[in-house]
Amino acid sequence: MYGAARSEKDARATLSSAIKRDLTATSIVIADSMNYIKGFRYQMFCEAKAQRTPSCVVRCLFITISISHTDSVKVHVGTPADKCRELNEKALADGTGGYQTDLFENLVFRYEEPNGMTRWDSPLFTVPYEDETPPLEELWETLVGGKAKAVKPNSATILAPVTEQNYLYELDKTTSDIVSQISSWQKDHPGESGGEITVPGVENVIELPANPLGLPQLQRLRRQFISMNRTHNLSKDRIKDLFVDYLNDTFQAA
Repeated sequence: MYGAARSEKDARATLSSAIKRDLTATSIVIADSMNYIKGFRYQMFCEAKAQRTPSCVVRCLFITISISHTDSVKVHVGTPADKCRELNEKALADGTGGYQTDLFENLVFRYEEPNGMTRWDSPLFTVPYEDETPPLEELWETLVGGKAKAVKPNSATILAPVTEQNYLYELDKTTSDIVSQISSWQKDHPGESGGEITVPGVENVIELPANPLGLPQLQRLRRQFISMNRTHNLSKDRIKDLFVDYLNDTFQAA
C-alpha cells in the first residue's frame, strides 16, 4: 500500500473508518499501521477526543501501534534507522517480509518522529530499542489506572442534535467566506511565507503555514469541518471561532 500515494490514501481511509467504528469511551482499540506521519496521529487524537477517551501512540520506526483509551500517552520506541535497515534486509533475505529497498528508504525519509511538545504526541515515553524493561506498570496506570484523567472533548467534536434554524446554511456560508478570505490574502501576498489573517468577530487570528495553501486543500479542510459539525448543536455565532481554531490546529499538525 505504501508504494503509491493513491493506495496509501485508500488504506489510511479504511483504517480510519475501522477505528472510528470500534472506538468508544469504554473500549481499547489497537491499530497497527499508518502512524508514521503526524497528520494521521493528529486525526486519531481528534477522534479519541470526540469519544471523550484519550489516545496512546506506541511507536517504532515502521511498526506502529495506536491505542485509544482512558488517557493520552505516547510511547516512542527509539530504533536507529540503521538498525531498522538491518532488520528489513534480514526479513527480505529470509523471505519473511520486509520492504523493497527503495520503498524502505522512502519510508525512512518520510518518517515524522513524535514530539512531546505537541498535545497529540504527549505525554511521550521514549523506550530504547534494546530496553528489555519498558515502564509497563507506569503506562498501564496512565492508560487505565489511578493516573487516568477525564478527557474534555474539543468544542468542534461534541455531537448533539441540531436546533438552530438555518444552521447548515450558516455552517456552509461561514466556512466558505473564511476560505475565500484566506485565498484572497494569499493572492494579495504572493511569495510570502506564513502570515496572519484577522477574521471579523473572531479573537484568534488564522496563522498560515510556511507553504502556501491551494484552494483544493482549503476546500478539503472546510468539508472535513462541516462533516464533523453537521449534527452538532453549536451556536451559529461560534462557527467562525471554531473553524479558525480547527484550521490553526490542522496547520500546526501538518
